[in-house]
Amino acid sequence: MTTTTTTTLKLNLGPQHPSTHGVLRLLLELDGEKILSCEPDIGYLHRGMEKMAEKMSYIQYLPTVDRIDYLAGFFYSELLCRIAEKALEVELPQKVRAIRVMLLELNRISSHLLWIGAFLMDLGATSPFFYAFREREMILRYFEKITGQRMMYNYFVFGGVRRDIDYLEDVDEILSILPSKLKDYENLIEKNPIFIRRVVNKGVLEKETALNYSITGVNLRSSGADFDTRFQDSLYSGFDIGKVILKEKDSMARYRARILEIKESMKIVRQALDYLKKSPALEQKLINPVNMKLPEGDYFADIEAPRGIASCFVRSYGEKEPYRLKWRTGSYYSVNLLRKLLVGEYLNDAIAIAGSLDIILPEVDK
Repeated sequence: MTTTTTTTLKLNLGPQHPSTHGVLRLLLELDGEKILSCEPDIGYLHRGMEKMAEKMSYIQYLPTVDRIDYLAGFFYSELLCRIAEKALEVELPQKVRAIRVMLLELNRISSHLLWIGAFLMDLGATSPFFYAFREREMILRYFEKITGQRMMYNYFVFGGVRRDIDYLEDVDEILSILPSKLKDYENLIEKNPIFIRRVVNKGVLEKETALNYSITGVNLRSSGADFDTRFQDSLYSGFDIGKVILKEKDSMARYRARILEIKESMKIVRQALDYLKKSPALEQKLINPVNMKLPEGDYFADIEAPRGIASCFVRSYGEKEPYRLKWRTGSYYSVNLLRKLLVGEYLNDAIAIAGSLDIILPEVDK
């Protein structure tokens, strides 16, 4: 009588693999091509962004927070400014609110455009990568005009913005060009049979699983959950925001949700732009950052960032620098979700599923 023994294979996916989008190591256990387990191994960036804050004043720390998510830096600048403004009870002028909303939503669009290009590149399609980066370049050039930087902006400051907004005709041009380009993406991508086979019914994320793993943002809403903090965010008060909720739960749903989110962000940008065109010159009373001290206490703020809810917690003892500062980022939880989402899938689908979650490693290694 012969006995058959089966052995499993341990495989390192990353950290050098180009489709892990940074230094992410996934330790996979395989039975043939089938994934039995996934263990994410993080920490290779050695960033120290949270510990660094304890030795820096708030104004020294502010320019560094754009780098927590270098594809959506405005969101993290907004978070740290919110902490200070909440602690010091500063009310933002309406024009500052409109400027911040417009730039945040443009930043959301640019982030989603990069994701579309990178995701399709992961799947072997090169043309959408170049198309998405072409449209993203329009937004980055506008950011460079008003901030001096393409990615690390340092434009939001405590109590307002660094200078009045300008070059609004550039935003008009972006909003006039982008809709037809999005239609081209949909025709090129969604009618491709190879793309459809690689994303439909792949990486199905049940709503209960998403909630148990603290998933937020697009990845949660594409699993059928109605949860978007912009509807409770005072910064967005008065803006007409549509809901993007899909129930298919797979990688295709996560792709479609981001396309729809770009369209909704364009509507929000249009509303802010129309207000800014009619508004007078900016008048704001900024907080003097040189000797700024937050009153003793604990402070918390959150925002709907492109990769899920981003949060900032500060404990202050009344000094110029925070005693403790912690960030909550969407990508950190999405990486942890891979333990669950990849089990039972095949190796050739691992990159597509992981890519559909829109993970960026600087958000993970804080």
